[in-house]
Amino acid sequence: MANSFWESVYSNKEQRGFLTLLKEVEGRQEITFKEAFAVWVRIGLLSFGGPAGQIALMHRTIVDEKKWLDESRFLHALNYCMLLPGPEAQQLATYIGWLLHGVRGGLVAGLLFILPGALAIFVLSWIYVVYGDLAITEGVFFGLKAAVLAIVLQALIRIGRRTLQGILKPALAVGGFVALFVFSLPFPLVVLSAGIIGYLVARWSAPDASRQPRPDAFTETTLRPGTQQAALCCLLLWGLTVAALFMVLGDESVFTQIAVFFSKMATVTFGGAYAVLSYVAQQGVETFQWLEPGEMLEGLGLAETTPGPLILVTQFVGFLAAYRDGAGEPSLLMASAGALLTTWVTFLPCFLWIFAGAPYVEKLRNNHGLSSALSAITAVVVGVIANLALWFAVNAVFGEHQRFTTGWGINMQLPVLDSINAPMMTLAVIAMVCAFRLKMAMLPLLGTCATLGVLWVFWTQ
Repeated sequence: MANSFWESVYSNKEQRGFLTLLKEVEGRQEITFKEAFAVWVRIGLLSFGGPAGQIALMHRTIVDEKKWLDESRFLHALNYCMLLPGPEAQQLATYIGWLLHGVRGGLVAGLLFILPGALAIFVLSWIYVVYGDLAITEGVFFGLKAAVLAIVLQALIRIGRRTLQGILKPALAVGGFVALFVFSLPFPLVVLSAGIIGYLVARWSAPDASRQPRPDAFTETTLRPGTQQAALCCLLLWGLTVAALFMVLGDESVFTQIAVFFSKMATVTFGGAYAVLSYVAQQGVETFQWLEPGEMLEGLGLAETTPGPLILVTQFVGFLAAYRDGAGEPSLLMASAGALLTTWVTFLPCFLWIFAGAPYVEKLRNNHGLSSALSAITAVVVGVIANLALWFAVNAVFGEHQRFTTGWGINMQLPVLDSINAPMMTLAVIAMVCAFRLKMAMLPLLGTCATLGVLWVFWTQ
């Protein structure tokens, strides 16, 4: 009787997905919003270890412990979030929250995944600016730079092994590296070009039979009340923020520059934080000169030691950008506003993508051309991360650099070999041994390198 009632209410083809989800949930215990809220608080506080560790934590909690979703629906949600720009773990939390309790569930899950880490980065940014010249602080950040080099190299190897099969994908990875490191082409152009190549290859070649959607696969849309309105609200808030800053402060203001730059970044962050950090580092250090290369490494070290998405390192960048604004003296109030604005324009689009696209996830996932385009983007991201690793290494280990340019479009930043920082090189080698030989986990690795950095600074004083 109950099913007949719901079938009459959701007879429209566009809304049958919600009925299917409703029937799944009716077969399990009722999930109260209060219970879900407590779970999302726990996940937000424990979400260390980057996206792999964060996704594993959600799987263990949501699927294994609570049994709120089964394995197939969890993986289905994860596959969709992997297709989106932005931090996939945070978007997965938002999507699952949306599945369980609609728009309010998605908002709570997504915000609680961000807030603990954002607050920690905010406090650490203040400490960095106010007490950054203390010996112990200097030593901690010295050690974190070396640890970050090993962590980024680990990410490069892990993603490369999982991604680079066949002929096209390794070629795209090499092409992405050359485009960024040798020719200094813009990151969005590299990503867009890879997507177009992947899409065209898919159109020219017959789809693999193994990639065809199963006949029994659920491919209808899933609508939840208020979802489309929530997507529109996110879009308006995002657009109005940028437009208001343009009108009130002008395009020369550091706040307008922050809003425009990180809004642009939010649309091209395919492949996770390590991929986009190359773009952030290139623009933040070389174009806008908001911070020094070493400070970018130190900010990444802070983000690695706190819960939440690694992309929260952008908050640190925004903090320093506003703090050092050329319009006046360094100001912690300005810095705080810059950090909050950065987080706002970085993560607001993440909610937009979920609320706008989640109801149509199956149709997107079964589109062969789109899947191939995003697969090509994932491949070129390996080259992007290789460029990031080399950029970090050059700026951490060598004190001086020179620009090499030719009439063929080559524009490379090369190190001055006799400016090598021997202590940093030594500590980086130790970090590599700890990471690859001793298989040390991320937090112990960061702690070990930070301790060695403090000991070195005190010993040399």
